[in-house]
Amino acid sequence: MRAIGAASAALLGAAALALTAPPAAAVDPFVVSPSTVNPGGRVVLSAPGCSGTAMASSGVFDTVTIPAGGSTMATVDWDARRGAVYTVSFTCAGGSPGSAQLTIASARTSSTAVPTVTRTTTVTAAPSGVRGGLGGSVGTWNAGELAAGGALVAAATAGTVYVVRRRTASRRH
Repeated sequence: MRAIGAASAALLGAAALALTAPPAAAVDPFVVSPSTVNPGGRVVLSAPGCSGTAMASSGVFDTVTIPAGGSTMATVDWDARRGAVYTVSFTCAGGSPGSAQLTIASARTSSTAVPTVTRTTTVTAAPSGVRGGLGGSVGTWNAGELAAGGALVAAATAGTVYVVRRRTASRRH
């Protein structure tokens, strides 16, 4: 009976583990980000499908070298035709070619493309100590919860007083 229980527990554990594993996501072998850019904008090129370095070229920017496992930036020519779709050709060091599409924005957009890293300033409040044991009561005051809590405290106090008085009365005799 124990062997069957252990086997079923192991089987259930394996099934739960298999169901929680993330599915294997397909990786694009060649990436142009963003895929739509203004003339003069910048794009980030990467080739996660290549094991070594890669070369990327297009009619709207110079040929660039992409390091293994990394990415590089290219600037789109200012005379790129708006609304046009250009092919970006990739060649891995091993020789496997590939391509991706780059669209030139038909109208001027507010961003020139590449997501930039911005530094933000975080303002923190002065430390006020640990708020341990408050149980979610900070910030919200619910009259019903306060009344129920007060009633529980009163009942506990009354019960304690009753037990203590009863003990002292029984010791007198």
